[in-house]
Amino acid sequence: MRTISKKYQMLFLTMFCYLFFYTGRHNFGWATKAMREDLGISYTFIGWISFAMLIGYSIGQFINGNLADRFSPKYLVPLGAYLSIACNLGISFTHSPYMILILWFLNGYFQSMAWAPGGRIIANWFSSEERNKAFGMYTMAAGFSSAVTFAISIYITSLHLEWRMLFRIPVLLLLVSATVFLIFIKPSPVAIEKKSGGFNFSEIKKSYSDVLGNKKFRIVCLAFGLESMARYGLIFWIPVHFLGNDWQKNPSLIWVTFLLPLGMALGAFSFGQLSTYYFKSNYRSIFFGMLICSCLSFLLFFTHNANLLVVSLLLITCGFFVYGPQANFWALCPEIMGTERTGTSIGIMNMCGYLFAALGEPLLGFIIEKTGETKFLFAIIALICLLSSLIIYTIQGKKKL
Repeated sequence: MRTISKKYQMLFLTMFCYLFFYTGRHNFGWATKAMREDLGISYTFIGWISFAMLIGYSIGQFINGNLADRFSPKYLVPLGAYLSIACNLGISFTHSPYMILILWFLNGYFQSMAWAPGGRIIANWFSSEERNKAFGMYTMAAGFSSAVTFAISIYITSLHLEWRMLFRIPVLLLLVSATVFLIFIKPSPVAIEKKSGGFNFSEIKKSYSDVLGNKKFRIVCLAFGLESMARYGLIFWIPVHFLGNDWQKNPSLIWVTFLLPLGMALGAFSFGQLSTYYFKSNYRSIFFGMLICSCLSFLLFFTHNANLLVVSLLLITCGFFVYGPQANFWALCPEIMGTERTGTSIGIMNMCGYLFAALGEPLLGFIIEKTGETKFLFAIIALICLLSSLIIYTIQGKKKL
């Protein structure tokens, strides 16, 4: 019983830390409209700023995922948090769009120092039979991190505080959670994190070679990349979509956006359970989740100006199905590559996810600017989700999804 209690303590500590990580990057969408007006920059350039962060994150995942297999997550995670906070504060004091782009790129890299190391902790503490549920809870914390960030950002926006406060206030919670993590976390039930003798380049090369050389893993990464593109398209541009309306006359227009990350959090937890007890397969649950999300996104495209209750239901269910499958994607990393390559495989998968998401941001910004209609993001996201589900089908199609 003592061992069970301890591993859940470590899981909850990791979840608590990550619960506030998005306060350092999902705050950006809420600053976009006011930043654009204050600094005189286009939505296309805003898209490139978001692109820069996502590229920084994807590069960081490629590097830090491998480092998570070699060095203690106890120090990697808080270091990333503290440096991310510094970047957010720097943005809050600058008046240069190009400096914002540079700092947001660096922030992406520093934010990447948490997810794979956290996944490594979970793989160390939980057996293969328990990892679906553990990764589901971990991914749920990330989903609720979006919800927490949205709630704080909506509140700051409703108070009509300047956009710079969105980069100063929310990250205070990250400062607290990262410090608690640093003090109390134990990365493994045994001291395996001390085995690293530094940089052994032959071992590093073999780690990357093993992961990148696995064809099934590469296909899964492609599907994950598209899922991430859809998810970030919603997270980043949904605030822009609803702030584009006359929300000051109807404040519920921005509070309804909170349902998107709330649905994501609920989906992450639920899909960890659904894969284990209902679908009996991570591949199957991913396929159905992305397919349903595609249908819901198409409905949002056609009904985005519908009754508030209808829009609310579509947002929470879309969040549920666009993010829920992530729990299954993460569980596939140790399933396909084994625990010794968990950090590296999570890092590479996340790199693919954010690389795809980065490519989508300027495209969506350009389309919105040219058409003058934010609703088109829902149609594009629907197609992306459909493609992700079809790619997963190529892996498991013969097994009657």
